[in-house]
Amino acid sequence: MNISSNQKINFGTDGWRGIIADDFTFPNVWKVTRAIAAYLETVYPKNCPVLVGYDTRFLAPEFAKSAACILAELGWNVLITDSFCPTPVIAYQAKLLNSAGALMFTASHNAARYCGIKYIPDYAGPATDDITNKIVANLDSASILPPKIDYPGPIVEFNPKTDYFKFITNSISFNQIRSANLKVHYDALYSTSRGYLDEILRQCNCEVFTLHNKRDVLFGGQLPEPSFARLAQLKDSVITEHADLGVATDGDGDRFGIIDEVGNFVPPNIILLILARHLMKNKGKTGAIVRTLATTHLLDRFAAQNGLELYETPVGFKYIGEKMRQTQVLIGGEESGGLSIDGHIPEKDGILANLLVIEALAYEGKPLSMLVEEAIATVGEVTFNHRFDLKFSTNEVSKMLQYYKSNPPEEIAGIKVKQISYQDGIKLYLEDNSWILLRASGTEPLMRVYLETDSLKKQNKLVKYMNQTIENITKII
Repeated sequence: MNISSNQKINFGTDGWRGIIADDFTFPNVWKVTRAIAAYLETVYPKNCPVLVGYDTRFLAPEFAKSAACILAELGWNVLITDSFCPTPVIAYQAKLLNSAGALMFTASHNAARYCGIKYIPDYAGPATDDITNKIVANLDSASILPPKIDYPGPIVEFNPKTDYFKFITNSISFNQIRSANLKVHYDALYSTSRGYLDEILRQCNCEVFTLHNKRDVLFGGQLPEPSFARLAQLKDSVITEHADLGVATDGDGDRFGIIDEVGNFVPPNIILLILARHLMKNKGKTGAIVRTLATTHLLDRFAAQNGLELYETPVGFKYIGEKMRQTQVLIGGEESGGLSIDGHIPEKDGILANLLVIEALAYEGKPLSMLVEEAIATVGEVTFNHRFDLKFSTNEVSKMLQYYKSNPPEEIAGIKVKQISYQDGIKLYLEDNSWILLRASGTEPLMRVYLETDSLKKQNKLVKYMNQTIENITKII
């Protein structure tokens, strides 16, 4: 028995995600698992273990165990985490155990109705397009029949925490943090990082207060995303209790969110700048800076000031991870809250990111708000970044982008366009160094619009202009 169409199984920027009980069903999970296994057979010997992990969302453990049964039935040695596991942790294990890679069941920061599967190869980073294309090609011949064996059968459970804790000490100076006696508030957002980030902080002698430190498959009725809109309780907690900072992670622990000591949300764009400076100044690190098309150009200025290479990639950490495997990278990151550094795995790691910010505080002995001011002063420029999402079907977004490509603008809101990139969607580089990016979301039916400019007035003007432009295009196509 086979599904006649794979239209509902689409691999985006980081694996396949779908709505539980709609397209993300057990038969489709079995189908995708078999398609991944067919790819594995072309690359790895059967004596390599295959790892399976899962986050805290509804049915994720059950989907993971069912997929593990499929893999075991196909003759693979399967190791499954004994509890909820952050994505960067299972990614590290994929490399440590010389595995055939890992299947991670998560929809990351998406709403509770979603689940997903990431395939993580043995190099511990997101699967690149050439790999996912081969997996997708296997879907047509993949069966949706249930596994013939029952869990656990030959499947072995393992605890990935100890090895990851040892690994993280290679990237972070625990002793430096211990000497600072910091008060840290942590919003777990019901995520997989609970029991990881908070435990590491306590090992570093931080005074830790944790919010939302339990499993809730509805994530408190909110997105498990460590964005400004989701961290109001963390902000209040930091202010009320006079904490040094607040930290948060998303649903699977690969993204970060930061609140400073006075309750300001510090955008990932600025955190990337702070950490690039910290790694060079305090830890003597060097290497290229890698950012996505949607990430601040302040990093370009910092790279130029310090004689570093700067690489711009399409949106998706798989492209940053690929560059990290090719060259020495000081820091690689994206505006959505993902980063990694030289010596770490080529996968975004929210646990690492939060610890690096805490380490920077410990080295500098200054409040985070001051580090923000100093980092911006270093590059001599203040920027205003904004992103807004518009709900359209994937087909509608494709048509709009195609129309825009066929009719490129010469100016935007009175500002001349000096360059256009079609690397990922459409990026318009303006004469005054502002920029605008339009692209389809890789995980949801959305048009994402990003922009950066040098004043709030100009930001509002550009947002209004782009909204009107998109509305006009919808009337034409």
